[in-house]
Amino acid sequence: MDKSSVTGLILAIGALAGGLLLEGGNIRQILQPTAALIVLGGTLGAVMISFPLDVVLAGFKRVGAVFVGGGPDFQDAADTLMRLSHKARRDGIVSLDNELSSLDPFLRRTLMLAVDGTEPQELRKMMELEIDLQAERDEEVPRVFESAGGFSPTVGIMGAVLGLIQVMQHLDNIEEVGRGIAVAFVATIYGVAFANLFCLPAAAKLKTRQRQESLLREMMLEGVTSILEGLNPRMLELKLAGFLNKSEPAPSKKSSQLFASSPSSRMQPFQTPAARGNAHDATKKTLATR
Repeated sequence: MDKSSVTGLILAIGALAGGLLLEGGNIRQILQPTAALIVLGGTLGAVMISFPLDVVLAGFKRVGAVFVGGGPDFQDAADTLMRLSHKARRDGIVSLDNELSSLDPFLRRTLMLAVDGTEPQELRKMMELEIDLQAERDEEVPRVFESAGGFSPTVGIMGAVLGLIQVMQHLDNIEEVGRGIAVAFVATIYGVAFANLFCLPAAAKLKTRQRQESLLREMMLEGVTSILEGLNPRMLELKLAGFLNKSEPAPSKKSSQLFASSPSSRMQPFQTPAARGNAHDATKKTLATR
């Protein structure tokens, strides 16, 4: 579960409901099935006119991704690449063929080409094209929600106008007119709330996920090409650290102790060139007086 999305939606709805109650309102005043039907149905129809059906269906399938599951696991992918790098260095890159079945689909395709003997430059060119094409396809889904966020408020206003038309037919009863106007504006609330509390935030979240997935694929491609080029696992670890938003990986405790015990590794105080020159002259004078 994406705690950020769920908490944000609950917080937004709770704030609106709390404000209504503090002003002496009632939740039942904004529960209007007719208004919801106008806003949701009109928005869906406008979206279906704007996009092909397969894109709209893909958008419905990705709704759950806004609230369920987090982003891609970069650390797990980096650990997998490091394990593959060590095995390739020890047993040869052909030995990685036994690992293909348990890998991410993109990583499996990339590694399969590497095991088959594809040149690193050609491999990079092929998989970068796949990354770009996949990113282009993934961008269509957020555009569906952005369009829905643009249509929804307008459809809500249309619903409010339809409600006012019905109200105007009963001008002989002032009490009914006042109540009818209040009900008519519920459609506007639904339209604005649906756009700004769900559609536009969902589009932003899906865009963020799409960028993260593209970056993960780039990291996998960089790792496989580095393995194919025979890059040292330590250097590969340093390269992958950039994708993990980390600096140089911390050395182990044992290597830290060895490094600290080495006389050449002990840090000497910094001296400017002038200070070093003065120290050299003082040493010469001391030797001359002896």
